[in-house]
Amino acid sequence: MTNVAEITGRATSAFSLTKLRTLLTRLWPSVLIYSGVLIAAIAAMRLPNATDYVGPDNDDGMRLVEARDLLAGQGWFDLMQYRLGVGGTLMHWSRLVDLPLASLIRFFGLFLSTEKAETVALAVWPLSLIIPLMLAMAIAARRIGGIAAMHISLGLTALTVMTSGRFLPGAIDHHNVQLCLVAMMIAMLLDEKYRAWSYTIAGFCAALAIAIGAETTPVVAAVCITVAISWAWHGEIYAAAAKAFGLSMALFISIFFFGTISPRLYSTVTCDSLSLGFYSLSAIGGGLLLAVAVCASHLSRSLRFVALAGVGAIVAVSALVIAPQCLHNPMNDLDPMLIELWLNGISEARSIIAMGRTEPYSLGAFYAVGLLGVGTCVFRIFHRDRVEIHLILLLLLGVSWAIALVQVRGAAFSNMISILPLALLIIDMRRFSNGERENIAAALCYIMVVLASVPAAWAVAGGFVEMQRKTPEEKQNAAKEDDETNSCKSRDAVAPLNTIPVGMIAASSEMGVPILRFTGQHVLTAPYHRNPQGMLTELHIGLSDPKEAEAFLRGAGVTMLAFCKDDPLTAALRKLKSEGLYAQLAKGNIPSYLRPFAKAKSVEYYLFKPVD
Repeated sequence: MTNVAEITGRATSAFSLTKLRTLLTRLWPSVLIYSGVLIAAIAAMRLPNATDYVGPDNDDGMRLVEARDLLAGQGWFDLMQYRLGVGGTLMHWSRLVDLPLASLIRFFGLFLSTEKAETVALAVWPLSLIIPLMLAMAIAARRIGGIAAMHISLGLTALTVMTSGRFLPGAIDHHNVQLCLVAMMIAMLLDEKYRAWSYTIAGFCAALAIAIGAETTPVVAAVCITVAISWAWHGEIYAAAAKAFGLSMALFISIFFFGTISPRLYSTVTCDSLSLGFYSLSAIGGGLLLAVAVCASHLSRSLRFVALAGVGAIVAVSALVIAPQCLHNPMNDLDPMLIELWLNGISEARSIIAMGRTEPYSLGAFYAVGLLGVGTCVFRIFHRDRVEIHLILLLLLGVSWAIALVQVRGAAFSNMISILPLALLIIDMRRFSNGERENIAAALCYIMVVLASVPAAWAVAGGFVEMQRKTPEEKQNAAKEDDETNSCKSRDAVAPLNTIPVGMIAASSEMGVPILRFTGQHVLTAPYHRNPQGMLTELHIGLSDPKEAEAFLRGAGVTMLAFCKDDPLTAALRKLKSEGLYAQLAKGNIPSYLRPFAKAKSVEYYLFKPVD
């Protein structure tokens, strides 16, 4: 009986293993298994020790504020943040991200208290986006390298998600949605059969990416250029794909424009959100691509490129006529004081040069993997290896990596796109290593390529070197800075504001979002470029001598000054102007027109009420 049982057990085990292997050769089971394990791992590691259910970025808090306003009855087309700035601030974010978040909060609110409903919704939303991201990366890799590439891509994507903050509970900013859309666009463009449905999905994702945020516009432009050049090169065999992409993009960008933009703003051109500029250029470009694909696909290759040049010329002229102001970085139009004291201090907006000066040991995590991906694509193209695939990846990866050189936030896209060419490289290195089992160097090269393909490996290496070079005092100061920064933005710090009538609160821009989130007060400023007047007024309040600062306070209708000594921007203003109001308050020199009102617990956070 024992032998029979053992044989039966082995047979069952072998059958289960065979069944699992069969499942892992299929797309959806593989995606769901990897996604399920990844979501469970993130939830197990992050949720039990979480101190807040909202992500640490200001944008996460502001997105929650917008979702709350939508749930409270603010209009779908009304993007005004009425509690931010003097007279309110028209935000540049899309309701297309507010909607699912607000819907989840409303759904969970049927069973839970408001705060618990928010907690669950803010955990579910970013974690759920892992599935479409993993699906897109699996499709892309499977199309270019088969089952092996799919599993390598899923593994590398899982590591990237695990070690970045984009998909963690509480990360409700729109960047995770944009990563999913870019990944899906690339997956659809890698369809070597040029099926129309793939390019319909790509056009939809391109339109949705533009509607959600302007950050992905260069990548979307690169996708459009890829489709257009591919049509001109291939001709009739690519015609259905080009027509599907052009029609899909023109149709869906129209739906998103008229479905999310207030009619009174139809003729307005803004360069940081979906408006007449982005809408018209996308619709014109998509429509013209559809037209030439219908009318010129049968022509010779040279004539197709002539037709395509005509499309490009029309789009370029349209851009010059409709939105000439958007042909340069709109942030350059900010007041020089804001650029110097605010924009240059935003970590994700720093260039590689600025990163090299302040955080040289972190450069590898942001740039090394993308550079390796670019080099791999160039090598493959030079050796005529799957040229079209690597040309597509090189263009999209090159654009993302170039953006990262200017603003480090682009590294999230370049690191993700790099997974695809590096998956093919890992397959080749593994094959080479397996064929040279006696060669230690071959095995070492394989291991090094795998490690070099993971941004977290570069981050760990850079962090280790940095820790070795830092003195104990520097380490202690860095930890203290983090604690002080967080304490200025905590619920306890702003709690005294809930004890006073609603009014205008002047505080550092970094404290603006927490005040909006935890209280019903209005704030003069928060770190958003659409409110330059409020941001400049707050900077002048902090830098001006007490007498001049009084004029700024009264001019803005400030009813309470919230001063946190350890806030980073406040500390910078104190150092910059030793005679300024913030420096004087830090020294305990309180001008006669300010009356101490309250002090928060466990932090040097004071409220001062202007008096006559």
